[in-house]
Amino acid sequence: MRSTRTRRRSVAVGLAAAGGMTMSLLVAAPAVAHPDHCQSKAGEEVDESECFTDSQIAEFDDSGAPLETPGTVASSANLTLLSNTPKTGIAAGETAYNSDLAFVDGYAIQGNYNGFSIWDVRNKDVPPALVGQAACLGAQNDVSAYGNIVITSTDSRRASAACDAPATSDLDDYWEGIRVWDISDKAAPRLLTSVATDCGSHTNSLVPDPANDRMLVYVSSYSPDNRLANCKTPHDKISIVSVPDAAPASAEVVAEPILFADGGFPGARTEPDDAFPKGRAQSATSGCHDITAYPEKGIAAGACMGQGVLMDISDPVKPVVTSSVTDPNFTFWHSATFDNDASKVVFTDELGGGGAPTCNPTVGPELGANAVYDIVDGQLQKRSYFKIPRTQTNEENCVAHNGSLIPNTQGRDLMVQAWYQGGITVWDFTDSANPREIAWFDRGPLSSEKLVLGGSWSAYFYDGLIYSSDIQQGFDVLKLNDRAIAGSGSDKTRTLNPQSQTAYTVGSSGRSR
Repeated sequence: MRSTRTRRRSVAVGLAAAGGMTMSLLVAAPAVAHPDHCQSKAGEEVDESECFTDSQIAEFDDSGAPLETPGTVASSANLTLLSNTPKTGIAAGETAYNSDLAFVDGYAIQGNYNGFSIWDVRNKDVPPALVGQAACLGAQNDVSAYGNIVITSTDSRRASAACDAPATSDLDDYWEGIRVWDISDKAAPRLLTSVATDCGSHTNSLVPDPANDRMLVYVSSYSPDNRLANCKTPHDKISIVSVPDAAPASAEVVAEPILFADGGFPGARTEPDDAFPKGRAQSATSGCHDITAYPEKGIAAGACMGQGVLMDISDPVKPVVTSSVTDPNFTFWHSATFDNDASKVVFTDELGGGGAPTCNPTVGPELGANAVYDIVDGQLQKRSYFKIPRTQTNEENCVAHNGSLIPNTQGRDLMVQAWYQGGITVWDFTDSANPREIAWFDRGPLSSEKLVLGGSWSAYFYDGLIYSSDIQQGFDVLKLNDRAIAGSGSDKTRTLNPQSQTAYTVGSSGRSR
């Protein structure tokens, strides 16, 4: 039985509390968002306006929180953990963080700060089978996949483009960007080319361009540094890389469109309060953290640090911002998800960079949450916030993170989403103004004594099941039993990159196809 007790104490809000990473992964990553971004690096000072650090103390209240024995699994009755496969090989170790997921032809591609793993998930009756790994250093190895091609992102300065190149503090001679891989031999992924992009690549999103027989990769990068040759301010742009269908090894940057000609949101600091005695630093817009494209609709949504935007991508190499919003409750605009008919978009706020315990009464229900926007006459109109309703302990980093739509047969807007050590939620935002949770899964803290950075980085619905990339615990498979998704098990989407959405349809039989 779970025990409950009340306590209130000061804890350090920051990534030092979560344990440090090896210096090879830490050097020169941008500030804010994700484990490596708020540590001091190679003698550099951390900009406290952009990070939560040991010197910024917050008083968190976890009164009434169920304090789990570390590793204890709890869930709603309709969400079942089918299997957990621990980290292994290149992914093993506390600082070898698992990151994002992509799916192609019944295989899951799981990013890791040391490379990526390929899992066979074609047989839903057995746990995933590891079939191959690629060793390649470089935070954070965000992944996208299509056909036999995998794209990975490198957002840390390396001494060269080689996968075993050490990190470097050199300000002029370094490499970061995207890598293009051939996975036709799943047991032996082959690096085809590495493409340098300004400020590296924190995330990447795919936009097919069949008229020109190529795939376009939208590269999101941010936190420019005027000391760096290829990352000076202003950096209000993205890089677009072309990957030709017939010659993917010849991939190259073909455009660097400026999204914010006016410089975007300049950043701000909120007034001090009980949770944040120094106030919260609202990030300035300087590039984008993540872009979700919906090529069939000719649009994209950008989570661009200081603001959320809609873009017209009808000309995919010339994206144009058509609507933009800011929100005083958002600290760092992190990611975006459209509903199926692109009449709504969900933005996430990564308060605390993913390394802080922000799911508690002191922080409250609106900070570090999702915001649901309707798209009305092409413009974004906010309707509500959604945050998981369970209080997490001071030993659990928790905030809104990556998720995907769940195809269903009833025309409802359902989404599965990761919340780091807050676990996984399935929620319904059909009524934009009144979103509600319908299922959840939670492991409890990794430690009862200190905050160890972990939890679900990404949780996505693929071919009838939910797959979660857990930073520390490995690879989870879950099954949702709910009448709202009757027929979703027949969804045969064979490629899933949640940052490159495709529409699902409902046939006359009432089954998703």
